[in-house]
Amino acid sequence: MLLQAVLWLLVCLVALCILSESIDTILSILWEMVATIFGGKQIDLRKTFGEWAVVTGSTDGIGKAYAIELARRNINLVLISRSMAKLENTKQEIMQVNPQVKVKIIEADFSVGKDIYHKIQLQLSDIPVGILVNNVGKMYDYPMYLDEVPEQILWDIININVGATTLMTRLVIGQMQQRRRGAIVNVSSGSDLTPLPLMTVYSATKMYIKNFSEAIRMEYSKFGIIVQHLSPFFVATKMNNYSHRINVKSLFVPDSTTYARNAIATLGKINSSTGYWAHSIQKLFVLAPPTWIKNKVALLISRILRQDHFKQKEKEKL
Repeated sequence: MLLQAVLWLLVCLVALCILSESIDTILSILWEMVATIFGGKQIDLRKTFGEWAVVTGSTDGIGKAYAIELARRNINLVLISRSMAKLENTKQEIMQVNPQVKVKIIEADFSVGKDIYHKIQLQLSDIPVGILVNNVGKMYDYPMYLDEVPEQILWDIININVGATTLMTRLVIGQMQQRRRGAIVNVSSGSDLTPLPLMTVYSATKMYIKNFSEAIRMEYSKFGIIVQHLSPFFVATKMNNYSHRINVKSLFVPDSTTYARNAIATLGKINSSTGYWAHSIQKLFVLAPPTWIKNKVALLISRILRQDHFKQKEKEKL
């Protein structure tokens, strides 16, 4: 009789834990949507975090759009990317948006690995970095089985997605700690919510960024440092050119400007977010089903997008 009672108690506790976790997830996603739609009072980023921001991968897509939004908020910028020509062009665009901000550019290829960070550190030595946006990233050219992915691309994905986020954070977090303020924005992906077959290594590196962000936040929040984790779903950028379904702007696939404008409004308000209200709706549907269903749906979607790529290539040959 006692054993039966203990077993029932364990069953009830497990059920309660599952239910409470589900409720917490739903409430957090609803709060994401409310915060991105209504926003509330805009935070003075310059006053709260500091005068300078560093943005990696800042000449295209989300990184470029986020840098421009920072400039609109009177934040001086350090742009880091691998193409000097694109850096110069982006700098000119930003100066047209806000001629009052200072813009410094650093040419660096994060796929090289550890050798570039000493150079970056020297160039940041006299910059009081208030905001770091770890945006640079690399993904597959299109959905592929692991054995199809060239080895160099796999190393590039690891060096860029994992290495750059980790080492850039290490470079600036010490000075933020000394000033007892700062913000680190780690741009991940909606693929960090569930394993993504045919984008396996990319998805795994984004899960790293998610866990890294949560752990660093716990380590450094006592020093007044905000660590935000962004997990956008599809955004209409050239990274998604392998399929017509995800590279055309729509309600659920915003362009990078729309995404950045929404995402930056959450900085200092939400620690973890998709950054865009319609993506939060998608997040709810991703997290709701059991894991085995999520995995099967993810594989199905990847296969469809893979076929889109092959169809596009066939049309190009005609």
